[in-house]
Amino acid sequence: MRTILKTMAGALALPLALAACGGGGDGGGSTATGTLRVQMTDSPSCGFDHVYVTVSKVRVNANAQAGDSDGGWTDMTLSTPQKIDLLSLTNGVLADLGQTALPAGQYQQVRLVLAQNHGNTLANSIVPTGGSEQALDTPSATESGYKIIRPFAVQPNTLVDLMLDFNACKSIVQEGNGSYSLKPVVTATPTVVSGTISGYVAPAEVGAAVYAEQNGQVIKGTVADSNGQFVLTPLEQSSTKGNYDVVIVKNNVATGIVRSVPVVVNTSTIVAASSVPITLPTSIMHVASGTVLPVSAQAIVRALQSISGINYEVTSANANSDTGVYALSLPAAAPLVGTYSGSLPVALTPVASVAGQYTAEADSVNGATRSGAVNVSTSDQTGVNFSF
Repeated sequence: MRTILKTMAGALALPLALAACGGGGDGGGSTATGTLRVQMTDSPSCGFDHVYVTVSKVRVNANAQAGDSDGGWTDMTLSTPQKIDLLSLTNGVLADLGQTALPAGQYQQVRLVLAQNHGNTLANSIVPTGGSEQALDTPSATESGYKIIRPFAVQPNTLVDLMLDFNACKSIVQEGNGSYSLKPVVTATPTVVSGTISGYVAPAEVGAAVYAEQNGQVIKGTVADSNGQFVLTPLEQSSTKGNYDVVIVKNNVATGIVRSVPVVVNTSTIVAASSVPITLPTSIMHVASGTVLPVSAQAIVRALQSISGINYEVTSANANSDTGVYALSLPAAAPLVGTYSGSLPVALTPVASVAGQYTAEADSVNGATRSGAVNVSTSDQTGVNFSF
């Protein structure tokens, strides 16, 4: 896997300097050291041409409950904060945030600290599709940083790659005045236990969002490039949490699902070859919309499609932070579903019984969930409202 990462096109070199803070991170008290390298990647973004964040620091701690001023932190500070376009980090393209020595041991918490916007100098910003650059509000990110709880081990005399996967699509929240704020959805994966899923979609599906999911939860996403290729990496090996379902979504196209795809460490599992790419039929799109109240719920609304008792997330949207309004654009056509067996091509068959049938699930910031049935098989459905 390390060889794959080093050869990924477009990786950005962002040098880090080590600065010990609040005890320097004892990593469990070992005097031996290993090396931690931190890299960043991104999942697809909805309705934006660019999503910029400026990283100034990455912090790690052996204690999952450590607060800002507690001991045990090791700070990895960029010598010069770097503005990164998250939407350039798809299909295995990485931003290399550098590396540093750490005491060997088990670590639990990672924090991503961003630089501040200053007047018209925008460290963090977005460019809506067809629009102009706007400031992105980043509450708490420039002070304590965004917390990521993900255990990982640093072994003596060993390099550990830690991948921060920033899901821009689920992280951008529109406010009532038209401005935007960042509610980050970031995961961390140590690549020593990871592999890859890759494949191709037909030319008509270029630009499609492609997700690796488990039990209806998006684990990793990317965008099919101009050649139709998609690369989902890093993904934890299947023995840890089971196999993955690959879900392909694009406006005006039926959803495609390849079920039960295994991931093997340091290996790429191919689900479709360039000679026989995944081809999906066209579909009419309809919109499910409503409100989520109170707005303090800060809910994200997911559209789930259930097939043989298993949920698949097709799309999602954050409710407006001031009004609670949300909208989901969904295919009316039947999804095409097949199961990976190790041989290609994977046969995909339409499941007509669930065409246009979804569950809208609103997930609040405190973990509470509400859901309701959605039928967009023949028209838009409005008034799909949720109350917490």
